[in-house]
Amino acid sequence: MTEIKSGDTVRIHYKGTLEDGSVFDSSEGRDPLEFTVGSGQIIPGLDEALPGMAVGETKSVTIEPEKAYGPSHDEARQAVPRAQIPPEIPLEVGIQLQMQTPDGRAIPVTVVEITEDSVTLDANHPLAGKALTFDFEIVSIN
Repeated sequence: MTEIKSGDTVRIHYKGTLEDGSVFDSSEGRDPLEFTVGSGQIIPGLDEALPGMAVGETKSVTIEPEKAYGPSHDEARQAVPRAQIPPEIPLEVGIQLQMQTPDGRAIPVTVVEITEDSVTLDANHPLAGKALTFDFEIVSIN
């Protein structure tokens, strides 16, 4: 039986959950996720869980933030005067927006707080600072 090694292209079905059991992503109802092991296409903790597995094998792994999307950084949160947000942009906590850096790069941000005078935007990845659990099954190895 073929075992996964770095450089193999694999397909997996997966479900990702947070510590409270809520699902943040899943391949249910979709094609399996396909990627090359060891290429950096997926988070390191999941990539490291695959070598040695075979088609049909299942596994559950909990990945700490350092091997997932990293820690949450306070400096990535910024309060912006509400008057600087164009009125046509809908504001509600949880909505994703894009900011532009001075050099023209787009940065995704999440609205995390709204007051009468300001809007707090968070440029951390939404899953930064969180432990992630993946339940997955190997569908194919190439």
